[in-house]
Amino acid sequence: MRDVNQVTGEIVDASYRLHTRLGPGLMEQVYQALLAKSLQERGLKVEVERVVSFELDGMRFDRAFRVDLLVEGRVIVELKSVEKLAPVHSKQLLTYLRLLNLPVGLLINFGAVRMKEGVHRIANSHPSPVRVIHEDRAA
Repeated sequence: MRDVNQVTGEIVDASYRLHTRLGPGLMEQVYQALLAKSLQERGLKVEVERVVSFELDGMRFDRAFRVDLLVEGRVIVELKSVEKLAPVHSKQLLTYLRLLNLPVGLLINFGAVRMKEGVHRIANSHPSPVRVIHEDRAA
């Protein structure tokens, strides 16, 4: 089993190679499909559009959010294809990490001119405040 740093390294490398081949400007779904395929070809387990439901304070939230990619069950990859990231994008990823009690995620913006500016590693040091009820694959 690869450690989290190895997994994130593979994701960053595959993203860089994809961005080099295609450049910025395509829809997020194109990059998502191609990145998932590339990671699977590298032997990584990849779940696309993972749906998450949870419970908090006795309230149930079905299909509360979707994770763009969940790699090896441990790394969330949130993809964007925008000219410039907004502060809310990293906050969104951190919330997902907290809710799923995962240590690290990658925010990758394929809209960046250079991939160096498009990759952001987000670390989670907070315990999850919720009970995840179930996680479904997207329909």
